[in-house]
Amino acid sequence: MRRVFLVFAFVAVFALAANAGVVTLTFEGIGDEAPVGNYYNGGAGTNYGIQFGVDSLALISEADGGSGNFDGNPSGDTILFFLSGPGDVMDVAAGFTTGFSFYYSAPVYAGSVSVYSGLDGAGTDLGDIALPLTPNGTSYGPPCSGSYTYCPWIPIGVSFAGTAESVIFTGTADYIGFDNVTLGASIPGNGTPEPGAFSLLGLGLASLVMYARRKKA
Repeated sequence: MRRVFLVFAFVAVFALAANAGVVTLTFEGIGDEAPVGNYYNGGAGTNYGIQFGVDSLALISEADGGSGNFDGNPSGDTILFFLSGPGDVMDVAAGFTTGFSFYYSAPVYAGSVSVYSGLDGAGTDLGDIALPLTPNGTSYGPPCSGSYTYCPWIPIGVSFAGTAESVIFTGTADYIGFDNVTLGASIPGNGTPEPGAFSLLGLGLASLVMYARRKKA
């Protein structure tokens, strides 16, 4: 029985550790059409060391008092978009590995995303994601209300080798939205810690404690 507890404990702890490097950005807390900028780099948000370029803006849904023509996004009421310029630029000075993913909506014009080994799109192109047109929310049905164009939100991502330091989101300005941008995984997260992960960790640690006490006794 002790061996069972010990094995389960290690599985639980290592399973959580495997997800420790995954970060999901939901853009909640940033104002409507406000720059994302250093929000995740020493600004008001969690400091992940992630800096966004000057064209990167947050957008809140009209349904929640903002100016965004969207609903049904995967978390909260805020998304990432660019109103002008070539697109969103995201720099991660410390780098990240394994994969990159997000949800997007592009019912009018398609777009693309590229992951690079250097800052500001420099270095080696580690992976590209083509973003085909998505359905129009006014005729899609649930989870879309039918009142907004940008819905549904499609999950997409890429795995890559090496370490990435920047991502370039491109497309026609003001015609594509992104949400739950996830670093370290090719499948986007939901923006909140998984309850199951915490339960698994708690049970794993409890097993370790129980094992230690029995062994000491």
